[in-house]
Amino acid sequence: MPDFLWQAFITLLVVIDPFAVVPMFVGLTRNETLANKRKTALKSCTIATIILLSFAFAGDKLLDAMSISEPAFRIAGGFLLLLTAIDMVMAKSHSGLVSTTTDEDEESVMRDDVSVFPLAIPMIAGPGALTSLVVLMRQAESMPFHITYGVVIVLLIVLVLTYISLLLGDQLMRMLGVTGTNVLTRVFGIILAALAVQSIINGVVIVIKGLM
Repeated sequence: MPDFLWQAFITLLVVIDPFAVVPMFVGLTRNETLANKRKTALKSCTIATIILLSFAFAGDKLLDAMSISEPAFRIAGGFLLLLTAIDMVMAKSHSGLVSTTTDEDEESVMRDDVSVFPLAIPMIAGPGALTSLVVLMRQAESMPFHITYGVVIVLLIVLVLTYISLLLGDQLMRMLGVTGTNVLTRVFGIILAALAVQSIINGVVIVIKGLM
């Protein structure tokens, strides 16, 4: 069971990628006071937490209502995460999977409050995070009851790390720079690619076993 929770932590840490949110946060709040930056960081992480927790507990029921099986979602989620990983490794910035699109960037500049969009969505609570969370929660259903809450705790830990990263955004950007941030993102992307392929394999294996 600890192995599963460790896998959940790595998956969510890589998908949410707290360091990748920092450059966007620093850029959008560069003219704000320190107090406003802290307020924006807290608000964006709080909203992302609400969205992710809601999806964690309601997403599975939604899939059941739509008659989407676990292997189908694992395979589809694996492909989505693989695309996300490719974007991360190639350091693409306008795919909409791990960052905002060009149109979204333009809209965010015009907004007074950037905590909801684009920080909470899609930077923190993006498609990859939502997909990974549902897969992990579905896997946890076949385990002891406390494992489900273990996944939630792991999610909260990652979100706290994201909040801390935002609070230390200016210092991290001075220390890592854009190049350092891209290097970390690429490393996370490689790990995510392996997790995505494993998710696809697991889904295919379940389908094959069901046919035998």
